Amino acid sequence: MSMSVSLSMKCLAFGLCLSVGQGLAAGNVFAFDPASGVSRESRPFDLFKFGFYSYKEGRKNDAIEAYRYAAEKGHTGSRWALANMYADGDGVAENDLEAFRIYSEIASEGVEPGSNDTGFFVNALIALAGYYQRGIPDSPVHVDLAQARQLYFQAASTFGVPEVQFELARMILAGEGGATNVHQAKKWLNRAQKNGHAGAMGLLGSIIFQEGQAARGLAMMTAALDNCAPSERAWLQELQEQAFALASEKDRRSALTLTQKIKGVN
Repeated sequence: MSMSVSLSMKCLAFGLCLSVGQGLAAGNVFAFDPASGVSRESRPFDLFKFGFYSYKEGRKNDAIEAYRYAAEKGHTGSRWALANMYADGDGVAENDLEAFRIYSEIASEGVEPGSNDTGFFVNALIALAGYYQRGIPDSPVHVDLAQARQLYFQAASTFGVPEVQFELARMILAGEGGATNVHQAKKWLNRAQKNGHAGAMGLLGSIIFQEGQAARGLAMMTAALDNCAPSERAWLQELQEQAFALASEKDRRSALTLTQKIKGVN
């Protein structure tokens, strides 16, 4: 049932193996196309835009060069892009520890309310939480579920990301990184399902079903199954089928009516 929330919000990928943690070596200075009007001395945001469009056009060398210079000038979006590159191994050797380091820098700097960097900051929190859930083999980054849960809580409570609200609820329900608290888990699942997260609706329905609200719980699971992403279908279908088998004929009929009402609302 666990999902990967760290990549659900990514929209960029990058190439060419250049380390963000090292300074430019002598003799490795690149030249932009003069026609572009962009050079290594350009403003960080201009470099960022150049990198973005270069990548979209398949010019990964230009893209990575631009992001590298912008990152060295403190541009958060470019640093985030480079972290994604290392995390995904897209055009560069995969290096989770380097990605972790860059995400940590972004997260440690925080973000001003309403800043254009908010999305990058939130993604950094989510990526870090994922690393703490999994750990990084042969590195100082070990599994730390309490830290992962805290990072998810920060992203869920401050920024209201439904995928993160769902993952936080799942951890609370399973007692991962802290005490099990069904009431708190239901609160986060309810927030996520109100924000359109089908998995959260289904899991909340399962809890409600087990608590005795059989018709409503089954209806929520059925509605969620009808609206879920393909990646959620298998575990949602298993929950729904188990509940359907346990429900009385009366509850099944009531659930059919409630399902249509729930789908009408959503």
